[in-house]
Amino acid sequence: MKKFLLLFLLALPAQADLTHTITSSAQLTVSAGITQAERIGTSYSVSGTGVDVQIGDDAGRISNGTITTGVYSPGTVLATQNASSGESFSFSQSLNTGDAIPTSAVTTGAAANFSDITSHAAGSVGDLAGSVTSAGVVSLTAGGAGSVATGSVITSVTVK
Repeated sequence: MKKFLLLFLLALPAQADLTHTITSSAQLTVSAGITQAERIGTSYSVSGTGVDVQIGDDAGRISNGTITTGVYSPGTVLATQNASSGESFSFSQSLNTGDAIPTSAVTTGAAANFSDITSHAAGSVGDLAGSVTSAGVVSLTAGGAGSVATGSVITSVTVK
């Protein structure tokens, strides 16, 4: 009986849900040119102890300064020591001059007259090439600067 059962089981056809997938690809990329710039503004501060500070001139007129091509220049700053002889005093002023407004647009890959700049020229194709054969052989050829070649073959077998 055992031999008959074994023979019967061996004689049955195998049944399975079998899926075989092959995916292949070659991806070629050439970077675009980019320029990113951030314009900074002008800042000015003045302070003092033991001194009288005013923005203006000796005639008592207040000066707001001037703005030329988008850059601020402070007006006249007067500081007069008001401490008695021998007493301490301090005076400080600070000026960060901002970026001027450009008169024309920046060419991609070039840099404007700004303080914070990132600029990359466009990539070049050069000899960039890629292929995948039906046998799954990946062939890639390096390109010029700013180019990327990626090849892949993925094989999967699923048995349910």
